[in-house]
Amino acid sequence: MLSTFPTLLPFLLFAFVASITPGPTNILVLSNSARFGFRAAAPIILGACVGAATIVFVVGSGGNRIFAVFPFAQTLLQWIGVLWLSCLSWQLFKACASEPIATDQEPRLGAIGAMALQVVNPKTWMMALAVVSVFAGNDIDRQTHVWVLSLAFFLIALPSLATWAVLGVVSSRLYSSPRTAGRINKIMAVLLLCSTWVTLFL
Repeated sequence: MLSTFPTLLPFLLFAFVASITPGPTNILVLSNSARFGFRAAAPIILGACVGAATIVFVVGSGGNRIFAVFPFAQTLLQWIGVLWLSCLSWQLFKACASEPIATDQEPRLGAIGAMALQVVNPKTWMMALAVVSVFAGNDIDRQTHVWVLSLAFFLIALPSLATWAVLGVVSSRLYSSPRTAGRINKIMAVLLLCSTWVTLFL
């Protein structure tokens, strides 16, 4: 495999760094696992990984041409993502912290929502464009490489996001105090908002 796909190992390192570093998805996973537990964050992890890997495949299969035909599409997706994540930030900021553990009635971001979030997340599209342009190559094995890159990204992103979920579960001990829980919710909300808007300047 490595003899015919020499960029695979560098890609694996790239995928790990891209998945483990803080971003809107990581912060959402951390926040949800801290408030609702690891099981509640699992659908978000799965949905985000499937969504990101699918975008890598779509871009590698020629989906990036839509941005050349419709230049405004990228800007439109970017603003939809920014506004959606800003709304999620506000919901988290004003989340009730009267109980140590959030109630089951609170709205949560599920697998479908996490997948949709990747579609409107400009960071994910920029990552996919970089992956395809740098690591897929242009030889006869390009499409096979795209398949491998998509699967590899999924397999690396899964434990990377799960690590953030574990960190959230560990930090949930701080939620024993409603006042502390409220402060943590607000900190998470501000971090999510900042990580969202900074994408406009990248």
